Amino acid sequence: MQDRILVGCDLHEKSLLLKIARGRDRADMRSWRNTPGDWDRMLADLRRRAGGAKVVFAYEASALGFGLYDYLTDAGVETYVLAPTKIAKSPRERRTKCDEKDAERLLDLLRGHVLAGNALPDVWVPDPQTRQDREVVRARLDLSVKATRVKAQVKMLLKRNGLRRPEGLGKGWTLGYRAWLRGLTGKKSALPFGARVALGSLVRQLADLEREIEELDREIKALSRSERYAETARRMTTEGGVGLFTAMVMLTELGDLSRFTGRKRLGAFLGLTPSSDETGEGADRKGHITHQGPWRVRRALCQMVWTLLRTDAAEKAYYDRLVAKNPKKKMIAVVACMRRLAVRLWHIGVEAQREAGVFAGRAVRRAG
Repeated sequence: MQDRILVGCDLHEKSLLLKIARGRDRADMRSWRNTPGDWDRMLADLRRRAGGAKVVFAYEASALGFGLYDYLTDAGVETYVLAPTKIAKSPRERRTKCDEKDAERLLDLLRGHVLAGNALPDVWVPDPQTRQDREVVRARLDLSVKATRVKAQVKMLLKRNGLRRPEGLGKGWTLGYRAWLRGLTGKKSALPFGARVALGSLVRQLADLEREIEELDREIKALSRSERYAETARRMTTEGGVGLFTAMVMLTELGDLSRFTGRKRLGAFLGLTPSSDETGEGADRKGHITHQGPWRVRRALCQMVWTLLRTDAAEKAYYDRLVAKNPKKKMIAVVACMRRLAVRLWHIGVEAQREAGVFAGRAVRRAG
């Protein structure tokens, strides 16, 4: 297999550091700026080195997205995007960050895959439309997280200043409770100056966030009616506890649902399977769930499960049976319900996507 040029790339916002080797030969190092013009020059240099041989390229997934992957695959380069959390590193390697060693490590992984058939810890690369749809849904989810944080700040500010919710305002963020908060920001408020100003700022922040949430909800509703999502989202929302937004979180984060070959692969991808500690003849001890994969889907599933437990008697009975076995660890039962719901939605989604012809014929690198 000496006829392939193998490239491990340590990708940064402003630069790319490459370790380049032909098969098992000694690696050369080359660096480029991370700009479209330098991508062209980098590709020309790799093709010159290859002399007609195949180029295989690998880099780690990051917040920079998949622009480099698109560019290289469009140019005919076999490209892999690797999951940083699945690349084994020693404690010393985790403490000492070195771009050259990172690129060398990626090159070694690529060599093991190409020359010896070792499995690569590569990620599924979503198509451009799925990435753009994710931007909308993720922005909406981020706003929810920010709004929750602001609400917590309001409650803590009131506690620090010895104020409690008046009787008769109900529970939660009712209209009456919000009106009372606005009253506390006025000049006749019982709050001292600093707390009054801070509360006013938090109340305005919350109002702005909620207006943005409403705007994005309209965008997501329109997106859910598109050909790609309409039928799948409709079927998912027939399940108890599943709303339109949470269904769209799952659809945009997971993309092509048929890439999962079974419920175990799905559970592992979502990070809902327990970690395992088994050595020699010792017992296989199970630990906390791995928390790998998209946290946004786990968050959505958790919200759906709590809604389901309040509204579905059968699911509540299943949850109660699990809690009865281990009363002190109720979250184990919640996670089991999350995994169970995820599998149900996966079955629904696979069938709906197949019937709608969504993702049909698209090449998928790996299942999960």
